[in-house]
Amino acid sequence: MITNLLGDLPTAAQNGTAETFEALLSQPNLHIERIVSTGQASPPDFWYCQTQGEWVLVLQGSAGLQLEGDSEERRLQPGDFVEIPPGCRHRVNWTDGSQPTVWLAVHYGHLPEQA
Repeated sequence: MITNLLGDLPTAAQNGTAETFEALLSQPNLHIERIVSTGQASPPDFWYCQTQGEWVLVLQGSAGLQLEGDSEERRLQPGDFVEIPPGCRHRVNWTDGSQPTVWLAVHYGHLPEQA
């Protein structure tokens, strides 16, 4: 069980081999997770588009987030947060490759069925 969002990083995140997603709380219409990125980005020309809203906060590291329609990417540093409305196409252009980028993501609204 995670007791500190900046500690106890998964092995894949510690060694930079994969981006990790860990559920912290899951309730009807609410899902909170810790995401740890280590240099990962969205594939070229790929855009996420979710049926639910998402609020993300960068706790450590940095990232470049692009929302469709924005003229420039949003450079996120520790403490920066963004709300991504349902149906808003978005992508992660880059994440910090020199240290883990730790995100707190809150998904709300109509959530797809969890497996």
